[in-house]
Amino acid sequence: MQIFAKEPVNPWLSLLQQHRIIAVIRADNIVTAREMALAAAAGGIKLIEIAWNTDRAESLIPKLQQELPDCKIGTGTVLDLDSAEKAIACGCSFLFTPHINPDLIAKGVENNIPVIAGALTPTEIIAAWQAGAAAVKVFPIKVVGGIDYLKCLQPILRDIPLIPTGGITIQNADQFLAAGAIAVGISSHLFSPEAIAEDDWTTIIARSRALIQKVQPFQDQ
Repeated sequence: MQIFAKEPVNPWLSLLQQHRIIAVIRADNIVTAREMALAAAAGGIKLIEIAWNTDRAESLIPKLQQELPDCKIGTGTVLDLDSAEKAIACGCSFLFTPHINPDLIAKGVENNIPVIAGALTPTEIIAAWQAGAAAVKVFPIKVVGGIDYLKCLQPILRDIPLIPTGGITIQNADQFLAAGAIAVGISSHLFSPEAIAEDDWTTIIARSRALIQKVQPFQDQ
């Protein structure tokens, strides 16, 4: 019996393989969140996650979809079915959750929206995948060993697309990809608090470009 049975190629996995980076944005101010997204996109990042608990995320996401037609705008920190339904209704391209909620995953499948469920242990990761998750977010990977933990998972979970978050930096993003991650999610190490506080979007653009250059060898592999 093959417990990991899944179609080998689909548009979502192709996007992940093409771009490899997901910029994760969470902000208390909708203006700041928008500027963060615009800066990441200007630096070449095409997959952008706006946390659902960001200020007025429900109105920001469709606005960004219009302003950044070459990007895919999704959301994260989706905790319940009601939030998932609202996120899908406002045009999200993908949903990240910090946990496994089979009903929420099913809602994504029903609407052809990838749901990336959060998990940490092998048992949780397999449960998320078997529930229909489009990929599995391994979070927070830093506290359980980072790259070494991902390397330990790969021999037994190599058929499950894993997206580590929590501790990803510009310096180590390529190492996570080399260890088997299909993509990585990055937040504070891209959007440095100092640059955000000073509205220094030029620095954010430069950091985004540096990150894209770092992972370029893994794109389209």
